Amino acid sequence: MAIVDLRQISSRQLEPLFEEEARHWREELQWDYRPSLDLVKKFLDARSLSGYADLEEGKPAGYGFYVLEDHKGLMGGLYVSARYAQAGIGQRIFSEMFATLRGLPRIERVEAQIIPFGCALDESLTAYGFRQFTRQFMLLPLTGVPAEAKPVSEGLRLERWQDRYFDPCARLIQLAYTDHVDGEINDQYRTEAGALKFLKNIILLPGCGQFQADASFLLHAVGGLIGVVLTSAVSRGVGHTTQICVLPGYQGQGLGRLLMEASIRALRSLGYHALSLTVTSANAHAVELYEHLGFRTIKSFAAGVWRP
Repeated sequence: MAIVDLRQISSRQLEPLFEEEARHWREELQWDYRPSLDLVKKFLDARSLSGYADLEEGKPAGYGFYVLEDHKGLMGGLYVSARYAQAGIGQRIFSEMFATLRGLPRIERVEAQIIPFGCALDESLTAYGFRQFTRQFMLLPLTGVPAEAKPVSEGLRLERWQDRYFDPCARLIQLAYTDHVDGEINDQYRTEAGALKFLKNIILLPGCGQFQADASFLLHAVGGLIGVVLTSAVSRGVGHTTQICVLPGYQGQGLGRLLMEASIRALRSLGYHALSLTVTSANAHAVELYEHLGFRTIKSFAAGVWRP
């Protein structure tokens, strides 16, 4: 067994792992993970991806990587092949990444939100003092007769996404996640600048699929933007809700359901057969809404936040 810095190896050496990982994403979550892996390979071959790989008798058994964003470290991925002892190797890679991040003087927090495949990280998160949150990956089959669109209440206006709403949407996200559990998990939600960076990541970059403006909607009231749902395509015929939120003061009025139903109808009209999303289990109202819409949890995983 040898733990090797990712900057010492090439994407070609890890190709068997990438192929196996992509298969898990496709078969378990209906997600085409290859565009994300292409980014990993690009940075790996540029010797600019931070992380570690585990080699067993010279063969790659697992790898993990992290990125630095200002004051925090973000564990962006960790995968161990089913051909090896996944728990032990996963813990070793996690430990190496965390030890490196904890040793950096400017790091004020470490976030880990990794969907595991046979290599749960709960024990590692507990061992190193991470605060843990259970997250659910939910899936909705887009079959059957679509529900008719309900009229939007007087004084409200629903329209498809337009890029000129980046800044108002960032303000909306910051306000919607004030004192919210998801703001504890992802601190980008806490500031307008962070929320704007988050929006650009999910809309302009392929890490969360290919953004679909035709299935993404903005909800306006007289005073301005009060709700948004953003959707991406993560494989042929499968969409993923990357963000949905409603302004405090307008919550509890069925507007989240209105936005989700608008996105679902749009996806059905475009020929999609499934829609997925992730939600924090502690966000009970959101989980209840998704279950009423027909979503079912197909995978649960732990998200963790560490602060010194």
